[in-house]
Amino acid sequence: MTVTDSNLPHGRDSLTEDLRWRGLIQDSTGLDELRELLDGGSATFYVGFDPTAPSLHVGHLMQVTTARRLQLAGHRPLLLVGGATGQIGDPKESAERTLNPPEVVAGWVQRIHDQLSPFVSYIGENAAQLVNNLDWTGEMSVVEFLRDVGKHFPVNKMLAREVVRARLETGISFTEFSYQLLQANDFFELHRRHGCQLQYGGSDQWGNITAGVDYVRRRGAGPVEAFTTPLVTRSDGTKFGKTEGGAVWLDPNMTSPYAFYQFWVNADDRDVTRYLRYFSFRSREEIEALEKETAERPAARSAQRALAEELTTLVHGEREMAQAVAASQALFGRGSLDELTPETLRAALTEAGLVHLDALPDVAGLLRDSGLVPSLKEARRVIAEGGAYVNNTRVTEVDATVAPEDLLHGRYLVLRRGKRSFAGVELRG
Repeated sequence: MTVTDSNLPHGRDSLTEDLRWRGLIQDSTGLDELRELLDGGSATFYVGFDPTAPSLHVGHLMQVTTARRLQLAGHRPLLLVGGATGQIGDPKESAERTLNPPEVVAGWVQRIHDQLSPFVSYIGENAAQLVNNLDWTGEMSVVEFLRDVGKHFPVNKMLAREVVRARLETGISFTEFSYQLLQANDFFELHRRHGCQLQYGGSDQWGNITAGVDYVRRRGAGPVEAFTTPLVTRSDGTKFGKTEGGAVWLDPNMTSPYAFYQFWVNADDRDVTRYLRYFSFRSREEIEALEKETAERPAARSAQRALAEELTTLVHGEREMAQAVAASQALFGRGSLDELTPETLRAALTEAGLVHLDALPDVAGLLRDSGLVPSLKEARRVIAEGGAYVNNTRVTEVDATVAPEDLLHGRYLVLRRGKRSFAGVELRG
């Protein structure tokens, strides 16, 4: 879904208070100043994304959807992809980062640029703009950097940063130590070139962000403000945005739209109400109604499905969302498998567990080979009791077989045991 100029509201009813209600402001340079900036007119703001991988992941959605939220309220986004900072790397507490080759970073910059495009509008008075900090950092000589930027940064303040203190014993390179200066200079350059008045980012960036605010002011520019959003966590202690298969990416070639949809559908009841406030563009009344329904009827998973449909549409489009919904229903016998595209069907079966076979045994053998039952004896018992399904059709003959024409898209079978256990088979060749 792309924001269009007609979507943008002409007025705002306390954007700052809405952000606070949603829990989107953790730290700020001053709530009164922030309120004056966000509720008093159209401001230019920026948020940055370093290209450390070929795609953004759901951990970036907080910043992406917040940018969209601010633009819908009338503000102008500058979406910065760090072609320069991505070659350096923000220090980690654990160890030095592996530096990626410049040509690799450049390729990732372009991919992330393209990935950010659907979330904001590039038309209208507050049209968004994509910017790359390599455009100004790459032109700067070492002497210019040290004289014009480094002069304004007391080393004792830089050493006081928590992540730097954590690395002093094990060692930190000057390369990573200088990252804060590069990010601070981004704010100054965006203020100078585009009139940027506001920066925001994740709460782990608060030290870098305030360094940028101080630097802009030390250079005699401003006023500028900043805030941070909270880091998204899970109630069970596991890391948000991770599954057994790894990170949940926004790139459909790295995480399928079906898997993306399922990530939100499977959100814990303890988490989903926070996720709604963070990520959804529904009204406060709609969100509170979903929160109430989750508390009263958790088995319905209304909040999870509402959030999954909204975010899958936002990231992947209406068609892919509809396919993901259709697949989640069809796999459990509540829809037609024939309506699923080969890509969606394969993605869904991969999530469930997809086995690859060179030839098709009988149905009992398929149940065993797919892992739905431990043995042929158990498979025959399940079939005899009416609990086995192939492509949502119940199989009742213990020696039943499948024909080539039964294969979906000429190569797939959906196997199900009972109501909720299913797996997939893909015939090779």
